[in-house]
Order: sequence, then structure tokens, then C-alpha cells
Amino acid sequence: MVFERLRAIDWSDDSAAFDHANSRALLMREYLRRSALWARAYRAEQSWPFFDIAEHVDAELQTPPDVAAEVEEVLAGLAPTSLKRTCRAAIRWAALCDACDDLPADLPDPYEPLLLMYERGGGYFLEEYLDLNGVMIRLGNVESNASATPFVTLARATLDALDAEGQITYYAKVGEGYLRHNPRGIVRRRIDGGQTYDEAFTRHLRWEPTEYLRLYDLGHNEVDHVEITGIEAAAFIESVTAKILGPRGVAL
Repeated sequence: MVFERLRAIDWSDDSAAFDHANSRALLMREYLRRSALWARAYRAEQSWPFFDIAEHVDAELQTPPDVAAEVEEVLAGLAPTSLKRTCRAAIRWAALCDACDDLPADLPDPYEPLLLMYERGGGYFLEEYLDLNGVMIRLGNVESNASATPFVTLARATLDALDAEGQITYYAKVGEGYLRHNPRGIVRRRIDGGQTYDEAFTRHLRWEPTEYLRLYDLGHNEVDHVEITGIEAAAFIESVTAKILGPRGVAL
């Protein structure tokens, strides 16, 4: 399954990388967080961040030679070396999960966020910053990443809702009975090409134009709001989607 996912990726699709820049940045940060947790658990800090975690859990587990050969064909020509290392590691990790039923339950799947990031626009380049072909992020270190806020909302529809052009600021509508972790709604302000766009995430499960922020600035709206992170916005989007579509993704 992991191999088929890797084989289906268009590693040269730069337009997809730019279209999904926001979600790819969050997914990479989540991979860095998860891999940091595994590195600490198995005293592999020196190998972090792009390393073969299964090797530290069960060094005897090997990818079958025929599968390994196919993997190398898929990875031929890709760069950097660390990217190819993580692809091999993700396949080995899947084999470890199938073979081992006593992996630490308190540690999350390390490679799923990275696989999703690859699927949404290919790989990265590592220099002073991590360059994701659309956004650049700091690498940090094991401790800073292990203590980062988790990004656990990995549903593709949620990731799609986070991707948009321009500089984005999210706000949660708050008030009596509604705090930032359970707001009555969220809005975002996008500034793109000198134009400002205010949008609310609606029960139609999409962003739609709103006058809320403009009216608030004019003193005509008594509903208050606070600025929130993209991770918090994702949590709200996923909770609303679950309420409306239900666990099977069908409108209730």
C-alpha cells in the first residue's frame, strides 16, 4: 500500500506544491514532531529528522529484495538523499507494523504526515531552511519539535480547506459558552495581490464571503473573536465536517 502510494506521486508537480503550500507546511511540521518523539523514545536523536525509525525498533527487519529493487526504480533521480531514505523507511515501517503488535501505543504513526505531504506536491530541499517548493520552514531541533503543538487532523478534505492563496489569518468567534477551542464559527482574512478577502467556513463545508470582520471593525457586530492558528482552524473544520457528514462521510 505504501509502495503504491509512492509510485503514484508526481514528484515534479511544482504547481501542486504551491497550491497545497499551507497544508504541506503543517504536514511537514507534524512529521518533524512525530519523528522527534520516536527519536527520543529510542535514543536516536543523532539520526533525526529524516531517518529509518524501524531500524531502531527492530534492526533485523529487512525489506524483501524484490520489493527493495522496485522501490529503487521509483526513487531513481529523486533528491535529496534524505527524501529517498524516508521513502524506504516508510515502506519498512509498514512492514514493521504488520509484523509487530507491541509497538508503543502512545507514539503516533511517524510517516503518515510525510506521505500525505509528498502526495500533495512532491518532496523538499534541505539547506538552511526546509524548502517545500512553495513555503520554507525552520527545521529546529528534537526538543523544539517534540514539544510542538500536534496537528492530528489529517483528513484530505480538511487539508484542502487550509489551502488558499495569499497571507491568511484565522479568527474564532467567541462569546458566552463559546471559547477558542469550541467557537461558534471561524473566519479567515486573506490578503492576496493587494486585495483583502474575508471568508467564513460554513455548513456547506466551504469558505464563503463574509462581512463579519468589516462590520466588527465598524462597531456593528457584537460577536467577538480571537486570532487562532491554522491547527486550531483545522480542528474546527474537521469537527464541523464530522457533525454534518457523520463518521461515514454522508450528510446526516
